[in-house]
Amino acid sequence: MKKIIIYLLILLPFYSNAQNQEVENTVKAFFEGFHAKDTTKIKSVCHDKMLLQSIMEGQKATKLEEEKSSEFIKSFATFPKDLKFEERILSYKVQIDGAMAHAWTPYEFYINDKLSHSGVNSFTLYRENNQWKIVHIIDTRRKP
Repeated sequence: MKKIIIYLLILLPFYSNAQNQEVENTVKAFFEGFHAKDTTKIKSVCHDKMLLQSIMEGQKATKLEEEKSSEFIKSFATFPKDLKFEERILSYKVQIDGAMAHAWTPYEFYINDKLSHSGVNSFTLYRENNQWKIVHIIDTRRKP
């Protein structure tokens, strides 16, 4: 019995790291689709009921804005073809509890290679049918 417990204790960090990597890969797939303006790829990792919010931090006031996921997806059709945007993720911190996960990702956002703003993304994910789906994204946005 002691051997089984020891093996489980040894294998647990590997299982945890694999789960963390799955969550990180889901977020990376979201950004691959985002940068490519590929709404099919974005939708493949997002739950139908996904909620999007942003905390806009200004010099005078801070405000919370909300966007419907359907509007977010539709917005890609309005971007000019020559518009280049890139969200550079600086690090990942993943936490998991059963079928819920959280990914904290500081970022810098560039438009046509110029820093537009920076902040932190907070992704909440739900494990459905053995696949992580993004159910909530909230971010902070600060101008340089």
